[in-house]
Amino acid sequence: MSITKEKKQELIKSFAIKEGDTGSAEVQVAILTERISNITEHMKSHKKDFHSRRGLLMLVSGRRRLLDYLKRTDFSRFKTLVERLGLRH
Repeated sequence: MSITKEKKQELIKSFAIKEGDTGSAEVQVAILTERISNITEHMKSHKKDFHSRRGLLMLVSGRRRLLDYLKRTDFSRFKTLVERLGLRH
């Protein structure tokens, strides 16, 4: 259910704006999206796991806040990130 160290490093490399970038909004949203998809898969087989459901809702709201920030500050970065992650079908 958690994200592996290798997967996290791969996400950081692919979404980093510059070398050593681990805190930009793009990297944070990419990591949150991976965690959300992992917990969503878990929830499909464990429907009554309400503790994980709360964690999932917290992750989704955190990603929403980061996306709103990015949309407000730099719309072009927001648009490319949404397209790369496949959000908002």
